[in-house]
Amino acid sequence: MAWGEIVRLAVDSFRTSKVRFALTALGMVIGSASLILVVTISLTGKQYILNAIQGIGLNMVEVEYSGGGVGAAKDNRSDFLTRDDEKAVVEAVPAVAASSPMLEMHDRVSFGGGLVKDVLVLGVSPQYSQVRNLIVVSGRFFDDEDEETHSKVAVVTEPFAREMFGSADAAINQSFQLSGIPFTVIGTFKERVYTFGQTEIADETILIPYSVGRYFTGSDTVKQIFFSIRDQGDVEEATTEILRVVQSRHKTNSVYKAETLTSLLTVAAQSANALTIVLLLVSTVTLAVGGVGIMNIMLANVRARIREIGIRKALGATAREIKLQFLVEAVFISLSGGLVGIVVGMAFPLSVRFFTDVRLPISGWSVVIALVTSTLVGVIFGTLPANRAAQMDPVESLKYE
Repeated sequence: MAWGEIVRLAVDSFRTSKVRFALTALGMVIGSASLILVVTISLTGKQYILNAIQGIGLNMVEVEYSGGGVGAAKDNRSDFLTRDDEKAVVEAVPAVAASSPMLEMHDRVSFGGGLVKDVLVLGVSPQYSQVRNLIVVSGRFFDDEDEETHSKVAVVTEPFAREMFGSADAAINQSFQLSGIPFTVIGTFKERVYTFGQTEIADETILIPYSVGRYFTGSDTVKQIFFSIRDQGDVEEATTEILRVVQSRHKTNSVYKAETLTSLLTVAAQSANALTIVLLLVSTVTLAVGGVGIMNIMLANVRARIREIGIRKALGATAREIKLQFLVEAVFISLSGGLVGIVVGMAFPLSVRFFTDVRLPISGWSVVIALVTSTLVGVIFGTLPANRAAQMDPVESLKYE
């Protein structure tokens, strides 16, 4: 029997029982659609997490003093970083594109109406905005001229500007005092992504030029130094070089640590991929349930067509041809349900893309996996009914009432 005839017989069988065919394929529709949607949701979550990490700055290296090393108990003097360490690293490590020291201070600022609050004051260089990937909401960030002339200017966070002046725009060119010294607000800023508090920047933070900040601390030491690396691929190597340069300028028992987001990005990507795989396995359970439904319906179909099987065998049909016919029917049910499920599953992300500016990720692999899985489900769960039909005795089948 030719393949064309087998397919035609399968189609004729579906036409005589359209409702049963549709209900049997429904399980595969739901399974395939859920598989597509699970992958879409997983990829969307992965994309959000990775974009958030990248928004902080993948090329950033943060160096700070961690304390003394072996034998440090005999020497209680701290060995903090200095601005000279930053300059030495910039000269010795060509991969560094920008850098900024950071002084940390706390002061009490009057917000009017008798309200006085503790605020965080950071002394940084003009390149801090580039290194930390900040967004200037209004006004401008201080520049090299402000740094060199020791200008009493400040860039403040949006919450600070809103609470003290009413809005970010209204804060520009307004003044406030730090330790009795007037500062003029020249800009407001925010971090590119929300970091859930895992940052040196608080809700109410004031950034001032480093040259001005060191007059408040009375020291040349800095809390941290931030570096921006030119190429993301050079981050790990540059980090090692930065630590080597810094360590060579300090006591051997002093410990300095450098933190990057590269390792965090790798871990986040691996975790997201693992979660996607787990969710895919869970969604395949739905396909397996649909496969059980196909097997049950096909077994009932075989029982209802016993006389047909006997007649076909009496007319010369082989067991292989009978098996192929019922196997093709099972695969048709599974694959057609899978195709409809793929259309349903893809309709959601495509609709979101069409009607909004949100670009939900679409995975071509999820479509391939859904098609392959649907075919395999049809083959696996259709084998038992097909074998049972092929093994029937033609004489007993013709006698069946």
